[in-house]
Amino acid sequence: MTTRSEREKAQKLNEQHQAILSKLLREEDNKYCADCEAKGPRWASWNLGVFMCIRCAGIHRNLGVHISRVKSVNLDQWTPEQIQSMVDMGNTRARKLYEAHLPESFRRPQTDQAVEVFIRDKYERKKYYDKEAAATAPQKSSEAAPPSSSPSSQADRNRQEKEREKKKEEKKKEKDADKGDRHNNTKAECRASPKKGTEAAVDLLGLGKA
Repeated sequence: MTTRSEREKAQKLNEQHQAILSKLLREEDNKYCADCEAKGPRWASWNLGVFMCIRCAGIHRNLGVHISRVKSVNLDQWTPEQIQSMVDMGNTRARKLYEAHLPESFRRPQTDQAVEVFIRDKYERKKYYDKEAAATAPQKSSEAAPPSSSPSSQADRNRQEKEREKKKEEKKKEKDADKGDRHNNTKAECRASPKKGTEAAVDLLGLGKA
């Protein structure tokens, strides 16, 4: 059971998210569906980062959540992660990525069947996808997506970190050993100095001679 303060906090967060989405929808490319270019999209695929019309949203749902995760801009609750994904991508960047190899003479399909074929080619089969841009693209913020590193690469980093720590410990031990040697040498010199002074005094008295 949620408390009143929790509900107010959730409502405030939702209002902030709606303000961000409204601002994004005012950007030129976001004013049109990312796929068929219908005006005034009110739906979005948050993991792909694109805004779309209701018809294309239905097709995206049929792709499955492993490809596209659809939400209503106004009717659904959004999480910070989902909002960040839309901020990071948007229709402009998405087209550069998913339509990089689209033929210049290509015309946007208008019939339902043709639109579905195009959307499947674009996102499921990645027919026009720019693989080079995807490989060199900077990582999204941690809020937008979890780290994509493999277990092996993570293990390599852990091993390297342990090696660095080990080297630090070895250097520290060497420094401590050097300090100890210098301290012992200083003590030895201090003990030797009075003895020399005593011998000198004895010699001055002439008692050291046979």
